[in-house]
Amino acid sequence: MFPDGTRDVTGDSGVMNTDTIKLRRSRSDRMVAGVCGGIARMFNMDAALVRILLVAATLLGFGTGAIIYLVAWAIVPEE
Repeated sequence: MFPDGTRDVTGDSGVMNTDTIKLRRSRSDRMVAGVCGGIARMFNMDAALVRILLVAATLLGFGTGAIIYLVAWAIVPEE
């Protein structure tokens, strides 16, 4: 037990239980390839917000957002 009253999450094994979150393209929340839906699921955000941020990055970054989207489409596996 820690001084603030919380318990040790390591348990008896001495190893923390960590859940890894992997980026996967969404099959259900997709407009084109599911990249924004997968990012939204990974960060527990609304997919519409991720799409708006991607459009802003594309317009303000001279197409950088579109390039990142295409690369993610090619390399991120589908769920």
